[in-house]
Amino acid sequence: MVGDNVEPRIYDTQTALDMAQDMGLDLVEISNTSNPPVCKIVDYQKFLYERKKKDKEQKAKAAKSVVKEIRFGPNTDEHDFNFKLKHAIKFLEEGAKVKAYVHFKGRSIAYKEKGEIILLKFAQELEQYAKVEMLPKLEGNRMFLHLAPLAKKK
Repeated sequence: MVGDNVEPRIYDTQTALDMAQDMGLDLVEISNTSNPPVCKIVDYQKFLYERKKKDKEQKAKAAKSVVKEIRFGPNTDEHDFNFKLKHAIKFLEEGAKVKAYVHFKGRSIAYKEKGEIILLKFAQELEQYAKVEMLPKLEGNRMFLHLAPLAKKK
């Protein structure tokens, strides 16, 4: 058992409960996997409040990742490709991830290699802005490519 105003050592359960009751506090199990389990004498409501506050801070610090999608067709022209490339660069500079995909309609699925070439060319053009998270992969009638922005240099 550990806690404020308590000598850290092994106590039997009833003694620990009596000590907590005498102090007007609660006996809280901190680690139940250790042998013997680790308990702490604290005010349980205050303990919950501080844990909730700490979780909220960690959640606020966690980076929220935004995923932007860019769609191509298997016969995307050079001008359209460059237009979408500029958008992807802007998204990556803002820190968003990019999910580029080629959508095959009807019989155009026969040109899978065209779609793969478009996505690989797209990844190659963006190599100074992003790293490839997932190489082109066909799922149903779409071929996906996932890109993540490179870490910013300070």
